[in-house]
Amino acid sequence: MVLVVDGQHQRMRLTLGALAELEEDLAEPSLMALVQRFEGASFSTRDVLALLCAGLRGGGVQMDPDRLATAEIGGGPMRAAQAAAELLARAFVVEA
Repeated sequence: MVLVVDGQHQRMRLTLGALAELEEDLAEPSLMALVQRFEGASFSTRDVLALLCAGLRGGGVQMDPDRLATAEIGGGPMRAAQAAAELLARAFVVEA
């Protein structure tokens, strides 16, 4: 999956390590609690930033939330939220 950040196409994926960091960053006790947080639409902009940063780290790009918060995201804030949700959903797809 790709996110355009400041005009650059950045690959994202959620590795186990990135998911573990995300649980810690968002103070969630488990992966299921994290998923429920997003499925229940009770997530914040900070949650979206943390999820995108985790996905970028998993894709090999080091970016902190402060930098991402001021970056230009291709498609704007709605695309950022959509990308975060899609990224999390893809982490739980079992490919045949």
